[in-house]
Amino acid sequence: MTQPFSADQTQNPDEFENRDEAEFEPMTGELDLEDRRALRRVAGLSTELTDVTEVEYRALRLERVVLVGVWTEGTAETAENSLRELALLAETAGSEVLEGLVQRRTRPDPATYIGSGKAAELRDTVISTGADTVICDGELAPSQLRHLEETVQVKVIDRTALILDIFAQHAKSREGKAQVELAQLNYLLPRLRGWGGNLSRQVGGRAAGGIGIGGRGPGETKIELDRRRIRTRMAKLRRQIEGMSKARDTKRGERRRHAVPAVAIAGYTNAGKSSLLNRLTGAGVLVENALFATLDPTVRRAETAGGRAYTLADTVGFVRHLPHQLIEAFRSTLEEVTDAGLILHVVDGSDADPEAQIDAVREVLREIDADEIPEIIVINKADAADDLAIARLQRREPHSVVVSARTGFGMEELRAAIEADLPGLESELHALVPYERGDLVAQVHERGEILKQEHLAEGTMLHVRVPADLAGELSRYEAVTPSV
Repeated sequence: MTQPFSADQTQNPDEFENRDEAEFEPMTGELDLEDRRALRRVAGLSTELTDVTEVEYRALRLERVVLVGVWTEGTAETAENSLRELALLAETAGSEVLEGLVQRRTRPDPATYIGSGKAAELRDTVISTGADTVICDGELAPSQLRHLEETVQVKVIDRTALILDIFAQHAKSREGKAQVELAQLNYLLPRLRGWGGNLSRQVGGRAAGGIGIGGRGPGETKIELDRRRIRTRMAKLRRQIEGMSKARDTKRGERRRHAVPAVAIAGYTNAGKSSLLNRLTGAGVLVENALFATLDPTVRRAETAGGRAYTLADTVGFVRHLPHQLIEAFRSTLEEVTDAGLILHVVDGSDADPEAQIDAVREVLREIDADEIPEIIVINKADAADDLAIARLQRREPHSVVVSARTGFGMEELRAAIEADLPGLESELHALVPYERGDLVAQVHERGEILKQEHLAEGTMLHVRVPADLAGELSRYEAVTPSV
């Protein structure tokens, strides 16, 4: 069964806030957005060869694409939603989606993913639409890619390669670029291939650099040489990422030493995580109506209504079937989530299937051992969501807050929920600590939060928030009526 699919699923991009032209000062995110749009791919410009078998290594250049998916379980609506998401991914990568097909099967065909008959139909669709790329909604084995490509005679890529390409476009920091390159090489390694004589070409003797006599030997095939170079590069990237992650570890250790609680914003891509960070902290980071718009984590300081300081970290978005290579490569970045004391799990309330978003995010959280961390479900985009859908989500997730990062609706309720759920520092008290107990004051500085401090003749008057065990030690010096 083949079902047609409409590719017109894009939405209008978010507009900047209306500001007086004389007072306009572009924020960091707006400048980043201008740079990104200035470098968008131009459809119709390609140097790809007509016959894909004529070139050994090809750049991933997406232009006019046809989508194809295999519906193995669930409802038809679920399969179509997955293909719509693939269309958004393809458009984010800079391509034009022409057509989409869903094939009903009990399991993907081991040879061509969709079966030989449907592969022939796909070839007819490619010819009639003038497409130059086919994108499959799943991770294909190297043999499936090769066989399907031989049938349709245009470039074939899978969902994983598409997501990796988007990450490569959007990575900005040195660490982010290294993580994306490591994931790409990890994906490419088992998929290296050549055509014709390239598979048996030997590199030995004079071909090994003109060494000549004494340098001849069995040599390496071209593909073996490429694999060795990739493994060497991957080892170098891992060392670089490990070195760069030390700075992140140092910052996290400093925050822990000062007992500053950490809150991580996690959620599905394009659910509004960066918009929420901007609304809560005024960070001004890039916001775009696109999947995986921001990759590099941003950490900002925030305060509760009661004045308690905490850090708020925006993290990379998740998606259904997030490539395992990315999870491994971004593990140091995802530690912002695993080290947090509270997770703001952002959900797009206007999405067609928000429950599936929640399940996909929690699956990734389980994979990085962050599923036991307390979470608040933040149902975002309330201004665009259906009231019945929001009520359904609230019944499913009782510990949730409905907000709109665009309009500011629900922000005070969210701040109150964060303050109530922040870990540690359960007790707030006033205490007059004698000067001979300087060790106790030092513990308060290290493990608690000092709201006010004054040195009196009798000792140090403190107004603090501290953990329960430290509050027990301070209770003997508790001041009933503070003098500060």
